[in-house]
Amino acid sequence: MSTTLKIAETARRSGFTASTLRYYEDIALMPPPARTEAGYRCYDEEALARLSFIARAKQLGCSLDQITDLLAAWEGRQCAPVQTRLRDLVANKIKDGQRQMTELAAFTAQLRRGLAGLGQHTPDGPCDEQCGCSAAEDSASGAPVTAVALTSRAAAGSDMAIACTLGLEEIQARLGDWQGVLAFVHEREAIDQGIRLVLGRDAPIGKIAELAAAEQRCCQFFAFALTVDSRGVALEVRAPAAALDLVTALFGRLAS
Repeated sequence: MSTTLKIAETARRSGFTASTLRYYEDIALMPPPARTEAGYRCYDEEALARLSFIARAKQLGCSLDQITDLLAAWEGRQCAPVQTRLRDLVANKIKDGQRQMTELAAFTAQLRRGLAGLGQHTPDGPCDEQCGCSAAEDSASGAPVTAVALTSRAAAGSDMAIACTLGLEEIQARLGDWQGVLAFVHEREAIDQGIRLVLGRDAPIGKIAELAAAEQRCCQFFAFALTVDSRGVALEVRAPAAALDLVTALFGRLAS
């Protein structure tokens, strides 16, 4: 005999509000439930299982339209086709996320270049071409006309500025290279002034060393240490406190 649940109990057990359950019924994400003689909705364990699947799909970033398509496969009571569709959807969302990260990092670099130009020259009168209030980048290519060094210092008593001398397109290409390497990371550990990336034994050591050297040339405030021992391959990345947000943006956050 199947369990009969009222909407309040179904909401509590599923994690969805009663209004959400009614909305899902309106858009056919949930089938119309049975009703009591008094007209109250009644749900069963099958409805809870369906809601559990919907909740998981939402956790994986699926839209309601995508969940509707997934439910068509889920109703077939065969896991394999459901997992196949979910894998494809999640893989595409990862690609979109990486693209957005690249664009955000490039935009952040653009903002930092803009910040660097503000305050360095303040004319006595109207704005001019050197004050930083006017366009300072080549509008055709998006690349800075000249390399700009930010005014933040890498460390107390140091003249090393937190700066990147790459242009916008170069930044995007560099981020793409790092993302390829970071796919081998299976653990992140906090270290003093940075992060330690633990990679698999199949990690491309030569590529990592090449990228670290290239990164240090354009962003001299970074410090890298590559180790290979019985535990595997690890890359340590350090930066001054003012640049730790860049470490996070480029190399990822620690697991919470």
